[in-house]
Amino acid sequence: MQPLFQHPNFVHYWIGQIASSFAFQMLSVGIGWQMYDLTNSPMALGLVGLCQFLPQLLLTLVVGHVADRYNRRLICVCTRLAMAMTVGILAYGNITSTISANMIYTCAVFLGTARAFEMPANQAILPNLIPSELLSRAMSAIASAREISVIAGPALGGLIYLLGPSTLYLSSLSCFLISCVIMFFLSYNFSVKSKSPINMGHLLGGLTFIRGNKVILGSVSLDMFAVLLGGATALLPIVAKDILHTGPWGLGLLRCAPALGALLMSIYLARHPLTHSVGKIMFAAVAIFGVATILFGLSDSLILSMFALILLGSSDMISVVIRSTLVQLETPDEMRGRVSAANSVFIGSSNQLGEFESGVTAAWFGVIPAIVIGGVGTIAIVGVWMCLFPDLLKRKTLDKENDEYK
Repeated sequence: MQPLFQHPNFVHYWIGQIASSFAFQMLSVGIGWQMYDLTNSPMALGLVGLCQFLPQLLLTLVVGHVADRYNRRLICVCTRLAMAMTVGILAYGNITSTISANMIYTCAVFLGTARAFEMPANQAILPNLIPSELLSRAMSAIASAREISVIAGPALGGLIYLLGPSTLYLSSLSCFLISCVIMFFLSYNFSVKSKSPINMGHLLGGLTFIRGNKVILGSVSLDMFAVLLGGATALLPIVAKDILHTGPWGLGLLRCAPALGALLMSIYLARHPLTHSVGKIMFAAVAIFGVATILFGLSDSLILSMFALILLGSSDMISVVIRSTLVQLETPDEMRGRVSAANSVFIGSSNQLGEFESGVTAAWFGVIPAIVIGGVGTIAIVGVWMCLFPDLLKRKTLDKENDEYK
């Protein structure tokens, strides 16, 4: 088997992912801290997540069709360029002292729209670049790249923010542009494999496929509800400032802690791919995610909070690798765009909508109860999903052809 990093296309793709993820993670620190600084409102932080999620939800059917019918490489280039321009607006607002909560909300909508088109194309293009037998390792390697940037991005973003938010936004803009250039020169032979007529059945193909495959439906919905309830990242600015009494540098450390755990786990999974009992392992990982969330909610120490977030990130990475690999291996190439678009809605629901949910529950019950309730809810979801999706629980391997359970 040819080593993964001897594929030039994959290496270029991998570097492009680092640059793009680095840009987005620095941007998240800047937007989160500045929004809370401007409004002092947990609800405002939740609304930022909602503004990013709604375009992904509304455009689901369109973006999947676009990813299946048009050049996926150029889609990634154009959308990342659009994100760079959006970050430029935030930088301009700070330079001219015209920045406001409404400007941030508007830019969040632009970012959500660009990511709605970028995510399906970015996910669907990977199986076209490497052999299928390397896909599981590639998913772990891509996850490692993302987590490297998630570790360095927030930490460095917190430090750069001390120089001013405009400096941070310009740094994020530069990384998006670097990613655009790298993706533009990626060697990718584009061809349309499906020329079926465009009708509602075609547009709904991704959702129909997921609904009909109980293993994929169980894995993506389990991950969605677990992170939706247990995700506390939207509340990190409040935790850092009001509970742990630290500054932007502390927020950067908290944001990079889950990524550190995810990175360590992704490196392990790249060297030791999951080969048995993947269903049980996924359920166990999500349960640990819930326990880690509860521990984080009860902590009033920066060290303990970082430990809980590291545990949270490592358990989440197991779930991400299993879910992502199952989706890619079991989906025909001509449907990968639409399936990836539908999958992106599940991911967006768990991330951006989860941020909104966390903001609302924190406004209602307080920050600590909101985090703890979310962790308990995640554990409850695991129990319910084990009963609803026995095929996923019994799944032995990632590759359906070699699976012992039929």
